[in-house]
Parts: sequence; C-alpha cells; structure tokens
Amino acid sequence: MSVVHQLTAGWLVDHLSFINQCGYKVCDSFTYPGGVSLTTSVTSIGDCDASTFASASSSRDGPNRDHGDMIEAEGKTATKRYVFREDFFDVFKPHIAGGPEEQLWQGYPEVSLTEKRKRKCVFNQGELDALEYHSKVRKLIWEGTLQLVQEGLKSGFLHRAAAELSCRRNVVPGHLGCGLAGLCEMAKQLPAVKESDHQVVHRLDDEVSIPEQDLLSCVTENSSSSAKIVVLMGQKYLVPPKCSFLLSDISCLQPLLNYKKKYDVIVIDPPWENKSVKRSNRYSYLSSWQIKEIPIPALAAPNCLVVTWVTNRQKHLRFVKDELYPHWSVKTLAEWHWVKITRAGQFVLPLDSLHKKPYEVLILGRVQGDVKEALRKSEDILPIPEHKLIVSIPCSLHSHKPPLTAVLAEFIKPDVECLELFARNLQPGWTSWGNEVLKFQHIDYFTLLQNE
Repeated sequence: MSVVHQLTAGWLVDHLSFINQCGYKVCDSFTYPGGVSLTTSVTSIGDCDASTFASASSSRDGPNRDHGDMIEAEGKTATKRYVFREDFFDVFKPHIAGGPEEQLWQGYPEVSLTEKRKRKCVFNQGELDALEYHSKVRKLIWEGTLQLVQEGLKSGFLHRAAAELSCRRNVVPGHLGCGLAGLCEMAKQLPAVKESDHQVVHRLDDEVSIPEQDLLSCVTENSSSSAKIVVLMGQKYLVPPKCSFLLSDISCLQPLLNYKKKYDVIVIDPPWENKSVKRSNRYSYLSSWQIKEIPIPALAAPNCLVVTWVTNRQKHLRFVKDELYPHWSVKTLAEWHWVKITRAGQFVLPLDSLHKKPYEVLILGRVQGDVKEALRKSEDILPIPEHKLIVSIPCSLHSHKPPLTAVLAEFIKPDVECLELFARNLQPGWTSWGNEVLKFQHIDYFTLLQNE
C-alpha cells in the first residue's frame, strides 16, 4: 500500500511503493516467424527536426525490430518486470540542516519568525504575506508531521539512524531531458488532420506501431492488464496498464476534449510563473490568464473534485481561491499540505526557512452545478476535510509529485474517471495530459528486475 500510516492529521505515504504497484510487467505478445516476439512500440522518428518528423509520421513500413527488444518466445509469452530506481528516493539527510530547536522530536519550538532573518533591508509585501501565512499553518504542520513520523519510526518505515548514512549519488543520463516539450512544439508545424480522418484514440494493445503524428493528435490508451513500451525520438518509455495519455501542449487540448470523457477527479499541477524559473529558463511557465483558459468546465463531471498544486507564493494561492476556481465554478473546500521528510523523519528543509519551505500546498474544491446531481454524486462519500497532511520522502527528480490516488479514495466513489493535467508521469486508472507527460516514464528511471 502507498499509504503507510493514516491518522487524523493525514497520511504517511510511500511514493516509491505506489509506483512499483502500478504493474510494470511487459508481456511480449506479438509473435513473429521463428518464435520471436516484439515489445509493443511506437516507431522512432530518428533525428529531431520537423522534416524527419513528418516523414517518419507517414511511414507504414511496420515496427523497427531492434534486436535488443527481441525475445525468443518458443510459443510462450515472455515477461519483463521493471521497478523504479530506489536511489531517487535516497533522501537521508536534510538539504539544509535546521538548528537543534527544529528537530521534530524535540517538541514544538516557539520561534519568532520575524527575528530569524538578519538583514539590513525590510521585508517586502510578498515576504510579509508569506510570513503571515506560515505563522497560521506552522503548528498544524509541525504537530501533524510529528505524529505521522512517530508512527513511521515505530513501524520501521522510517529509521532515525538513516541520518548517519551518506546518500548515493543518483546520476541521471543527460538524454533524459529528451525534448518532449520540443516535440510538441514541432507537432504544430505538421498539416492539420482532417476531421473525417481523425482518430479519437489509439489503443496500444491493438497495434504494434503508432505513428508519432497520431500519438500527438489523439489520446493513446493502454487498456490491457500489462505494461507496454513505446519508443519516441529513439527513447523508450514504459506505459502502465489501464491508463491513457495525450502528449501535447496547452494549444493542442482539442484531442482531450474529443475523447469525450467527463472526469470526477481533476488534478492540476500548473507551471507557475516565478523569479527563479525566469532566471534559470529551465522550463516554460504559464501566466494566470493562460491557466484560466484551461477548459475545466468542459472536462468536469457534476460535483467533480478539483485539486490544484500551488507554490507557497501568496499571490498564487489567492489567485486560485479568488479568481481561478470561481472562473471555473469551483467552490474551494480545503487547503492541504504535502510535507517532505528524510528517511530519518526530519524536514528536508528547516520549517522556518525564509527561502524555501519543506511543504507545498494543495487547494481542493468541487465543481458547482446541478444541486440534485451533486447530492446524488456525493452520497456515501465523506466530506473533504479542511486540512490534511500528506507526508512523504520526496523523489529527487524535479516536480515528481506524490500520488493522490490512495489519499483521495475515501472522498470519491470507486472506479471514477480521473484526469491529471500538466502530468509528467502516468498512473493506472487515470488519463494524463501534458507536454512532458511521459517524462518520468523513461525506461532509464527504471531497473529491469527479472525476466519471467
């Protein structure tokens, strides 16, 4: 189970366990003469330019039979099992050590937040707003995290001695920044698909090869009970069972609308604008008005639960609650926090750090609409609590958020339709969309555990 402990304060979550429970077993079911079977794949486009991209998209020469992917089947199905690399969760020590007064098990410290920072200039308004917000949630986060950490230490999931261990260095090959966002940008240069020729969905269990133009212009679905491997720009990605995804940017959302599903849960992780993102130019961001243009009303089922990840900037928190949710006819219900800890149960950053906090915010709300339909939909499910903590050891990969499937389960009906927007990974039972939707599905993030 991805939920290790559940208390009134919230949940202690095992992110790594959740990924590995997704079922990354790849069955080679397409057999060829001579007893050779080939893993399901998307044809590679080779060099990353628009002309090559278009040329590869029109090819129907069949799959590229890479010898490395071929397995001698001899009339029986071969299975490969993959697990996510454990070293990406090797967070043994805090990124920045806090003082003795900030050790969770030392009791709740009464710290004057305004006196901790020695500087000549005064706080600006944004910093003052952040301090005020932090002072309101600080005790809830400290005490709730302490309770969950104590349970984790008792059960052995967390180890205080882990603080003495040195972290392994998890080297990520450079090619893993593999240009998915650039591919989506290039897709705009391709000729528009005629409505009469348009395919709403491609099913991975139906075809051996899917052209890239189709991958980028409609939803791809793996409805089978086994994982599949797709190849894109020469890179392999693992697709878990029972999931669907659309690889596109925000200007190409129509295929998701053409999919004609209404979702009972929508999780949104927008690329918020901030100074460090502007300085680093590491990834693109969206303005507030662009985020408001996301067609949530067209995607949401009645009484849909909407969950938005928000940075700790008060400007963004106010925008979601005061502008974005009202614009989408979503009523704000709760404000939860994801708290990041080490394997020893310490905050990854000092709780009272004025630069970065060891927590992030989730704003939860429900779509308002037909009252009778909303009441019917809300039968036999618990109301959303105003505050909960999701405590976990974070993944060292940037923006790899913890799973919400298990923590939301008691607040939604079973087998509902779930959607994640701006996703960077896939989950069974979910539809995922984003211009980097396959990013953390890259096969090099996984280890081949065994052949079965």
